[in-house]
Amino acid sequence: MQKVNLNNIEKLDFRSRESFKTLRTNLEFAGKSRKVVAVTSCTPNEGKTSVSFQLALSMAESGKRVVLVDADLRKSVLRSMYKVTAARYGLSHYLSGQASLSDVLCETNVPDFYAVFSGPVPPNPSELLGSDAFTLLLDYLRREYDYVVVDTPPLGSVIDGAVVAKQCDGAALVIESGAVSYRLAQSVKDQLDKAGCSVLGVILNKVNLNSNSYYGNYYGKYYGKYYGRYYGSYGADEDGGLNDAAADRQGNGKAEKTEKPASPRNEKPAKAPERNGKPDKKDKAAARKAAQGDILLLDEEEMDFMTLDEKEENER
Repeated sequence: MQKVNLNNIEKLDFRSRESFKTLRTNLEFAGKSRKVVAVTSCTPNEGKTSVSFQLALSMAESGKRVVLVDADLRKSVLRSMYKVTAARYGLSHYLSGQASLSDVLCETNVPDFYAVFSGPVPPNPSELLGSDAFTLLLDYLRREYDYVVVDTPPLGSVIDGAVVAKQCDGAALVIESGAVSYRLAQSVKDQLDKAGCSVLGVILNKVNLNSNSYYGNYYGKYYGKYYGRYYGSYGADEDGGLNDAAADRQGNGKAEKTEKPASPRNEKPAKAPERNGKPDKKDKAAARKAAQGDILLLDEEEMDFMTLDEKEENER
C-alpha cells in the first residue's frame, strides 16, 4: 500500500462544515446497505470533486474507515487540487492489469482516510470502468471499509458516470446553484434511473448566501444572525474564534444596558388617593411601580385579597 500526503486541504468555515456533517448524517440514515456512493454532476466545474473529498473527509473525522475512489479517468483534478505526492500507480493501472490492488490503494496522512487515484488517461475509459476488474475492486472495498465514495465524471457530458453508478449502492447529484437548467438536471436523473442506480439526493453547491436570492436571504440571515452571533469567527480562526465571539456577546450586552433609559428612581412617587381612610391598593401599587421603574415591590398589606363585602362597600 502506498503512503501519500494531502498538502492542500481546504479549511472550511463553520457553515460549510455543518453542511457536510448534515450530508454525512443523511447518508448514514440511508441504511447500512448504502456503503458505495457515487458522486456525479451535470456539467464540469460544479464542485463535484471538492464535495466528494470533503464528504469522505467528514466521514473519516467521525471515525469511519473511508476510501475515496477517483473514477474520473478522462480529466481528473484530484491529485493536482490537493497536491498529492508519491502516488505512483492509479486506477487505470489496475483496470488495465498493470498493477495490483495493493499497489493502487493509498494511505493518506489523514487518519482512516484512504484513496485510489485515477492514474494516466487511458484510451478506453468507459470500457475499463464497465469491466469485471472494477466490479471486483468495489466488492473488495465494500467489505474492507465502512464507506466508499466514488468521484465520477459529469454525467451530462460523458456516459462514464452512469457506468460507474450502475455498480454502486446509490448516487448523489451535485448541482451548481443558478448554473444548471431543470431539463438538464432531469435528464441526468433519468439516466441514473435507467442505469438502475437510486438517486440518494441532490447537493446544491456554490450557493451565494450574500446575494438577494431565496437561499441568500433565508439561510444567510438565519445562520448569519443566529449562529454568527455565537460562532462568528469560529471558522476563520479556530483558536480564538469562540473567545472573540464571546467577547462580542458581552460587548453587545453592555451596549444594550447603556442604551436603556434610566428608571425614575429619584422621583417621588405620586400620592395615592385614599379609600375610607386607606390608600387604594391599585393606585398604591401603580405609584410604587412608577417609583421603582420596571421592578414592582409589594408588601404584605398589598398582597391581601379583598373580600366580596369590601368590594360591594367600595362600589357604593
